[in-house]
Amino acid sequence: MLAKFVTHPDNGVEDFSEVDVGNVRLSCAHARDIDLVDYLQRFGIMPVKVRGNNFWYHSPFRIERTPSFKVDRKTNRWYDFGEGVGGSIIDFAIRFKDCTIAEFLQSLDNNDFSFPKHAYAQNTSDDYAASSLTILDDRPLYAFSLINYLARRHIPIGIANNYCRELRYAVGSKTYFAIGFLNRSSGWEIRNAYFKGSSSPKDFTLLHPDRFCICVFEGFIDFLSFLTLIPEAEHTYSFLVLSSLTLFERARPIMEAYSEVWLFLDNDTAGQNYSRYASSLISIYKDQSALYKNHKDLNDWHCHQGKSKMYLNKLLCPP
Repeated sequence: MLAKFVTHPDNGVEDFSEVDVGNVRLSCAHARDIDLVDYLQRFGIMPVKVRGNNFWYHSPFRIERTPSFKVDRKTNRWYDFGEGVGGSIIDFAIRFKDCTIAEFLQSLDNNDFSFPKHAYAQNTSDDYAASSLTILDDRPLYAFSLINYLARRHIPIGIANNYCRELRYAVGSKTYFAIGFLNRSSGWEIRNAYFKGSSSPKDFTLLHPDRFCICVFEGFIDFLSFLTLIPEAEHTYSFLVLSSLTLFERARPIMEAYSEVWLFLDNDTAGQNYSRYASSLISIYKDQSALYKNHKDLNDWHCHQGKSKMYLNKLLCPP
Protein backbone atom coordinates (compact mmCIF):
# COMPACT_ATOMS: atom_id res chain seq x y z
CA MET A 1 0.00 0.00 0.00
CA LEU A 2 1.41 3.37 -1.03
CA ALA A 3 0.81 6.55 0.90
CA LYS A 4 1.86 10.18 1.01
CA PHE A 5 1.90 12.08 4.32
CA VAL A 6 0.35 15.54 4.64
CA THR A 7 -0.99 17.63 7.49
CA HIS A 8 -4.59 16.71 8.22
CA PRO A 9 -6.60 19.99 8.21
CA ASP A 10 -9.15 18.73 10.75
CA ASN A 11 -6.83 17.77 13.60
CA GLY A 12 -3.40 19.09 12.61
CA VAL A 13 -1.62 15.75 12.68
CA GLU A 14 0.18 13.97 9.89
CA ASP A 15 -2.16 11.97 7.73
CA PHE A 16 -2.49 10.02 4.49
CA SER A 17 -3.60 12.19 1.58
CA GLU A 18 -3.94 9.20 -0.78
CA VAL A 19 -3.87 5.47 -0.27
CA ASP A 20 -3.69 2.73 -2.88
CA VAL A 21 -6.19 -0.02 -2.09
CA GLY A 22 -5.79 -2.68 -4.75
CA ASN A 23 -6.17 -0.76 -7.99
CA VAL A 24 -8.29 2.00 -6.45
CA ARG A 25 -6.74 5.24 -5.29
CA LEU A 26 -8.79 6.78 -2.51
CA SER A 27 -8.19 10.23 -1.14
CA CYS A 28 -9.13 11.99 2.07
CA ALA A 29 -10.76 14.71 -0.03
CA HIS A 30 -12.99 12.09 -1.66
CA ALA A 31 -13.85 10.55 1.72
CA ARG A 32 -14.90 13.93 3.14
CA ASP A 33 -17.49 14.20 0.36
CA ILE A 34 -19.31 11.09 1.63
CA ASP A 35 -22.59 12.03 3.27
CA LEU A 36 -22.07 11.51 7.01
CA VAL A 37 -25.76 10.86 7.71
CA ASP A 38 -25.78 8.05 5.14
CA TYR A 39 -22.49 6.71 6.52
CA LEU A 40 -23.97 6.48 10.03
CA GLN A 41 -27.11 4.85 8.67
CA ARG A 42 -25.02 2.07 7.14
CA PHE A 43 -24.01 1.12 10.69
CA GLY A 44 -27.64 1.22 11.77
CA ILE A 45 -27.09 4.49 13.64
CA MET A 46 -30.30 6.45 13.20
CA PRO A 47 -31.12 10.04 14.22
CA VAL A 48 -33.35 10.57 17.24
CA LYS A 49 -34.65 13.81 15.76
CA VAL A 50 -34.12 15.94 12.65
CA ARG A 51 -34.38 19.75 12.56
CA GLY A 52 -33.69 21.06 9.06
CA ASN A 53 -30.09 20.17 8.24
CA ASN A 54 -29.34 19.17 11.84
CA PHE A 55 -29.52 15.45 12.64
CA TRP A 56 -29.37 14.58 16.36
CA TYR A 57 -28.13 11.22 17.68
CA HIS A 58 -27.30 9.53 20.93
CA SER A 59 -23.52 9.75 20.96
CA PRO A 60 -21.86 6.66 19.42
CA PHE A 61 -19.03 7.10 21.92
CA ARG A 62 -20.93 6.55 25.19
CA ILE A 63 -24.28 5.57 26.67
CA GLU A 64 -26.66 8.50 27.15
CA ARG A 65 -30.40 9.24 27.36
CA THR A 66 -30.42 12.71 25.77
CA PRO A 67 -29.02 13.01 22.23
CA SER A 68 -25.94 15.23 22.23
CA PHE A 69 -24.30 14.22 18.95
CA LYS A 70 -25.21 16.47 16.02
CA VAL A 71 -24.51 16.19 12.30
CA ASP A 72 -24.92 19.30 10.16
CA ARG A 73 -25.79 17.78 6.81
CA LYS A 74 -25.14 21.04 4.96
CA THR A 75 -21.52 21.26 6.08
CA ASN A 76 -21.18 17.46 6.49
CA ARG A 77 -19.58 17.93 9.92
CA TRP A 78 -20.37 16.43 13.32
CA TYR A 79 -20.11 17.83 16.81
CA ASP A 80 -20.38 15.98 20.13
CA PHE A 81 -21.68 18.46 22.71
CA GLY A 82 -21.04 16.01 25.53
CA GLU A 83 -17.30 16.11 24.90
CA GLY A 84 -16.92 19.38 23.02
CA VAL A 85 -15.26 17.76 20.00
CA GLY A 86 -16.18 17.35 16.36
CA GLY A 87 -14.87 17.20 12.83
CA SER A 88 -15.25 15.49 9.47
CA ILE A 89 -16.23 11.95 8.58
CA ILE A 90 -12.54 11.02 8.84
CA ASP A 91 -12.29 12.23 12.43
CA PHE A 92 -15.43 10.27 13.27
CA ALA A 93 -14.36 7.05 11.55
CA ILE A 94 -10.85 6.77 12.99
CA ARG A 95 -12.31 7.11 16.47
CA PHE A 96 -15.47 5.04 16.02
CA LYS A 97 -13.70 2.20 14.18
CA ASP A 98 -10.48 2.63 16.21
CA CYS A 99 -8.39 2.58 13.04
CA THR A 100 -5.83 4.55 11.10
CA ILE A 101 -6.85 6.81 8.22
CA ALA A 102 -5.36 4.31 5.77
CA GLU A 103 -7.48 1.54 7.29
CA PHE A 104 -10.57 3.75 7.12
CA LEU A 105 -10.03 4.44 3.41
CA GLN A 106 -9.52 0.75 2.79
CA SER A 107 -12.74 -0.07 4.67
CA LEU A 108 -14.60 2.21 2.23
CA ASP A 109 -13.22 0.28 -0.71
CA ASN A 110 -14.13 -3.03 0.97
CA ASN A 111 -17.65 -1.83 1.90
CA ASP A 112 -16.83 -2.78 5.49
CA PHE A 113 -19.59 -1.42 7.69
CA SER A 114 -19.28 -3.99 10.45
CA PHE A 115 -19.64 -2.68 13.98
CA PRO A 116 -16.42 -2.16 15.95
CA LYS A 117 -16.14 -4.29 19.08
CA HIS A 118 -16.17 -1.26 21.37
CA ALA A 119 -19.37 0.27 19.92
CA TYR A 120 -21.96 1.11 22.56
CA ALA A 121 -25.09 -1.02 22.64
CA GLN A 122 -27.54 1.89 22.50
CA ASN A 123 -26.31 2.89 19.06
CA THR A 124 -25.70 -0.47 17.43
CA SER A 125 -28.71 -2.28 18.85
CA ASP A 126 -31.30 -3.43 16.36
CA ASP A 127 -34.07 -2.13 18.63
CA TYR A 128 -32.65 1.38 18.30
CA ALA A 129 -32.49 1.10 14.52
CA ALA A 130 -35.97 -0.40 14.41
CA SER A 131 -37.50 2.62 16.12
CA SER A 132 -36.93 4.71 12.96
CA LEU A 133 -37.62 1.98 10.40
CA THR A 134 -40.90 1.06 8.69
CA ILE A 135 -41.46 -2.00 6.47
CA LEU A 136 -43.39 -1.03 3.34
CA ASP A 137 -43.73 -4.37 1.51
CA ASP A 138 -42.00 -7.67 0.79
CA ARG A 139 -41.63 -9.95 -2.24
CA PRO A 140 -39.36 -12.78 -3.51
CA LEU A 141 -35.70 -11.86 -3.87
CA TYR A 142 -35.21 -10.11 -7.19
CA ALA A 143 -32.82 -7.12 -7.04
CA PHE A 144 -29.45 -7.82 -8.64
CA SER A 145 -27.54 -6.04 -5.86
CA LEU A 146 -29.10 -8.31 -3.21
CA ILE A 147 -28.47 -11.47 -5.22
CA ASN A 148 -24.90 -10.29 -5.76
CA TYR A 149 -24.55 -9.64 -2.00
CA LEU A 150 -25.60 -13.24 -1.34
CA ALA A 151 -23.23 -14.51 -4.03
CA ARG A 152 -20.34 -12.74 -2.30
CA ARG A 153 -21.36 -14.61 0.85
CA HIS A 154 -21.45 -17.87 -1.20
CA ILE A 155 -25.20 -18.31 -0.58
CA PRO A 156 -27.21 -19.71 -3.53
CA ILE A 157 -30.34 -17.75 -4.36
CA GLY A 158 -32.34 -21.00 -4.35
CA ILE A 159 -31.59 -21.59 -0.67
CA ALA A 160 -32.03 -17.93 0.30
CA ASN A 161 -35.42 -17.72 -1.40
CA ASN A 162 -36.74 -20.51 0.84
CA TYR A 163 -36.23 -18.40 3.96
CA CYS A 164 -35.80 -14.76 2.93
CA ARG A 165 -37.80 -12.01 1.23
CA GLU A 166 -36.87 -8.80 -0.51
CA LEU A 167 -38.04 -5.90 1.66
CA ARG A 168 -38.76 -2.29 0.81
CA TYR A 169 -38.44 -0.18 3.94
CA ALA A 170 -38.35 3.48 4.91
CA VAL A 171 -36.09 5.38 7.28
CA GLY A 172 -37.47 8.88 7.66
CA SER A 173 -38.35 10.12 4.18
CA LYS A 174 -35.95 7.77 2.36
CA THR A 175 -36.81 4.35 0.93
CA TYR A 176 -34.39 1.41 0.74
CA PHE A 177 -34.48 -2.29 -0.12
CA ALA A 178 -32.77 -5.24 1.54
CA ILE A 179 -32.92 -8.94 2.34
CA GLY A 180 -35.42 -9.74 5.08
CA PHE A 181 -35.48 -12.74 7.43
CA LEU A 182 -38.67 -13.15 9.45
CA ASN A 183 -38.61 -13.89 13.19
CA ARG A 184 -41.28 -15.71 15.22
CA SER A 185 -42.93 -12.41 16.25
CA SER A 186 -43.26 -11.14 12.66
CA GLY A 187 -40.32 -8.74 12.91
CA TRP A 188 -37.58 -8.75 10.28
CA GLU A 189 -33.81 -9.03 10.31
CA ILE A 190 -32.62 -6.74 7.53
CA ARG A 191 -29.38 -6.97 5.53
CA ASN A 192 -27.81 -5.47 2.44
CA ALA A 193 -24.27 -4.51 1.55
CA TYR A 194 -24.54 -1.25 3.53
CA PHE A 195 -26.98 -1.90 6.35
CA LYS A 196 -27.50 -4.34 9.21
CA GLY A 197 -30.57 -3.85 11.35
CA SER A 198 -34.07 -5.05 12.14
CA SER A 199 -37.69 -4.03 12.39
CA SER A 200 -39.73 -4.30 15.56
CA PRO A 201 -40.49 -6.59 17.36
CA LYS A 202 -37.07 -8.16 17.89
CA ASP A 203 -37.13 -11.92 18.41
CA PHE A 204 -35.45 -15.17 17.43
CA THR A 205 -36.51 -17.58 14.66
CA LEU A 206 -37.25 -21.27 15.25
CA LEU A 207 -37.40 -23.56 12.20
CA HIS A 208 -38.32 -27.26 11.87
CA PRO A 209 -38.85 -27.67 15.63
CA ASP A 210 -39.68 -31.40 15.74
CA ARG A 211 -36.16 -32.83 15.46
CA PHE A 212 -33.70 -34.53 17.82
CA CYS A 213 -30.92 -31.93 17.62
CA ILE A 214 -31.07 -28.13 17.25
CA CYS A 215 -28.39 -25.98 15.58
CA VAL A 216 -28.07 -22.44 16.93
CA PHE A 217 -26.72 -19.46 14.97
CA GLU A 218 -26.30 -15.78 15.80
CA GLY A 219 -27.44 -14.59 12.38
CA PHE A 220 -29.35 -15.90 9.39
CA ILE A 221 -26.36 -15.63 7.03
CA ASP A 222 -24.59 -18.32 9.08
CA PHE A 223 -27.79 -20.40 9.04
CA LEU A 224 -27.99 -20.14 5.23
CA SER A 225 -24.28 -21.00 5.02
CA PHE A 226 -24.93 -24.19 6.99
CA LEU A 227 -27.69 -25.24 4.59
CA THR A 228 -25.42 -24.41 1.65
CA LEU A 229 -22.71 -26.65 3.06
CA ILE A 230 -25.10 -29.50 4.00
CA PRO A 231 -28.42 -29.23 2.08
CA GLU A 232 -29.64 -32.51 3.61
CA ALA A 233 -29.42 -30.92 7.08
CA GLU A 234 -32.66 -29.09 6.30
CA HIS A 235 -34.47 -32.43 6.76
CA THR A 236 -32.40 -33.59 9.76
CA TYR A 237 -32.03 -30.77 12.31
CA SER A 238 -34.04 -28.05 13.98
CA PHE A 239 -32.66 -24.52 13.69
CA LEU A 240 -32.64 -21.51 15.97
CA VAL A 241 -31.43 -18.13 14.65
CA LEU A 242 -30.97 -15.83 17.64
CA SER A 243 -30.41 -12.61 15.65
CA SER A 244 -28.94 -11.19 18.86
CA LEU A 245 -27.07 -12.79 21.76
CA THR A 246 -29.26 -10.77 24.10
CA LEU A 247 -32.05 -13.23 23.21
CA PHE A 248 -30.07 -16.26 24.40
CA GLU A 249 -31.75 -16.45 27.81
CA ARG A 250 -35.20 -16.04 26.26
CA ALA A 251 -34.46 -18.98 23.96
CA ARG A 252 -33.00 -21.29 26.64
CA PRO A 253 -36.25 -23.13 27.47
CA ILE A 254 -36.64 -24.01 23.79
CA MET A 255 -33.02 -25.09 23.36
CA GLU A 256 -32.98 -27.18 26.53
CA ALA A 257 -36.00 -29.20 25.36
CA TYR A 258 -33.66 -30.88 22.84
CA SER A 259 -31.31 -33.79 23.41
CA GLU A 260 -28.42 -31.92 21.78
CA VAL A 261 -27.80 -28.22 21.12
CA TRP A 262 -25.03 -27.38 18.64
CA LEU A 263 -23.78 -23.81 19.01
CA PHE A 264 -22.38 -22.06 15.93
CA LEU A 265 -21.81 -18.67 17.57
CA ASP A 266 -19.32 -16.07 16.33
CA ASN A 267 -15.63 -16.34 17.11
CA ASP A 268 -15.58 -13.05 19.00
CA THR A 269 -15.50 -12.38 22.73
CA ALA A 270 -19.28 -12.24 23.12
CA GLY A 271 -19.94 -15.38 21.11
CA GLN A 272 -17.28 -17.40 22.88
CA ASN A 273 -18.43 -16.20 26.29
CA TYR A 274 -21.96 -17.38 25.58
CA SER A 275 -20.69 -20.73 24.31
CA ARG A 276 -18.69 -21.25 27.49
CA TYR A 277 -21.61 -20.12 29.61
CA ALA A 278 -24.00 -22.54 27.89
CA SER A 279 -21.56 -25.44 28.21
CA SER A 280 -21.32 -24.77 31.95
CA LEU A 281 -25.10 -25.06 32.34
CA ILE A 282 -25.80 -28.52 30.98
CA SER A 283 -23.97 -31.08 28.86
CA ILE A 284 -26.42 -30.94 25.92
CA TYR A 285 -24.73 -27.74 24.67
CA LYS A 286 -21.95 -28.48 22.18
CA ASP A 287 -19.68 -25.66 21.00
CA GLN A 288 -18.96 -26.19 17.29
CA SER A 289 -16.86 -23.05 16.75
CA ALA A 290 -13.63 -25.09 16.52
CA LEU A 291 -14.72 -25.80 12.95
CA TYR A 292 -14.08 -22.17 12.00
CA LYS A 293 -11.57 -21.28 14.72
CA ASN A 294 -9.40 -19.15 12.43
CA HIS A 295 -12.37 -17.16 11.06
CA LYS A 296 -14.83 -14.71 12.56
CA ASP A 297 -17.91 -16.86 11.94
CA LEU A 298 -19.25 -19.83 9.97
CA ASN A 299 -19.94 -17.79 6.84
CA ASP A 300 -16.44 -16.32 6.82
CA TRP A 301 -15.01 -19.84 7.01
CA HIS A 302 -17.43 -21.06 4.32
CA CYS A 303 -16.29 -18.28 1.97
CA HIS A 304 -12.61 -19.11 2.41
CA GLN A 305 -12.58 -22.93 2.51
CA GLY A 306 -12.79 -24.74 -0.82
CA LYS A 307 -13.31 -28.16 0.75
CA SER A 308 -15.46 -27.08 3.66
CA LYS A 309 -18.44 -29.31 2.85
CA MET A 310 -16.36 -32.50 2.95
CA TYR A 311 -14.94 -31.55 6.34
CA LEU A 312 -18.27 -30.41 7.74
CA ASN A 313 -20.02 -33.62 6.72
CA LYS A 314 -17.31 -35.58 8.49
CA LEU A 315 -17.52 -33.48 11.64
CA LEU A 316 -21.30 -33.28 11.93
CA CYS A 317 -22.78 -36.70 11.26
CA PRO A 318 -26.59 -36.71 11.53
CA PRO A 319 -27.75 -38.16 14.86
